[in-house]
Amino acid sequence: MSTAGMTSELGRPRVALAIGAHPDDIEFGCGGTLAKWAELGATTHLLILTDGSKGSWDEADDLSALITRRQHEAREAAHRLGAASVTFLGFVDGELGSGADERALVCEVIRKIKPSIVLGHDPWKRYRLHPDHRHAGWVTVDGIVAARDPHFFPGLGVPHHRPDALLLFEADEPNHVEAIDPYVSTKVDALMAHESQWRSTMNIEVGTPAEADGRAAFADRIAAQARADGDLGSGGYAEAFRLLTDL
Repeated sequence: MSTAGMTSELGRPRVALAIGAHPDDIEFGCGGTLAKWAELGATTHLLILTDGSKGSWDEADDLSALITRRQHEAREAAHRLGAASVTFLGFVDGELGSGADERALVCEVIRKIKPSIVLGHDPWKRYRLHPDHRHAGWVTVDGIVAARDPHFFPGLGVPHHRPDALLLFEADEPNHVEAIDPYVSTKVDALMAHESQWRSTMNIEVGTPAEADGRAAFADRIAAQARADGDLGSGGYAEAFRLLTDL
């Protein structure tokens, strides 16, 4: 991929809001960037759209208990990233939509938090299989449009707000990188808080002699992706995004 036109380093935002479809999506997509900004003094917030109830390979799992566990894990991961808050909208995992109801809730959160930068899934990513990621991207983009205009959802009773920039992770055509050289380990640490996902998402066999090797391999996988993203810019470790500023 050409690096022509690639930008880097937006600088510390006053407030940032990251929006993810599931618990752990934000950490995968922009965990290093959030950790960097938090350490620099930004106030960062996480918004998780679904309940994570499909996040198990065990047909006998108690889904209510799984939802509670995933919320606990997400709060711990947010703490490790230095985030100020994490909000759960609780839509059923795998059944997320991007209609007016979802848009109004995201709009309300944006208006209340007043982020200068929003981060979320790229809805234009081609060949994406998971419907929640597609819908999460659309509801993020559409929620920003609604939040900036006072004539959208006036009954919310919250003043309209226009962010300065949108960073889309899992970007189909990245044009921006944020360096995370000192924060790769923080990103991995935040992801490791999602212990319910070790087997299914991270290929870590919990409680077996292979667990340590699995954890090391997962950390290597995250570092390799960060190196690849860094190569889009000036090298080092980074996270890649599609940056939109004409909001």
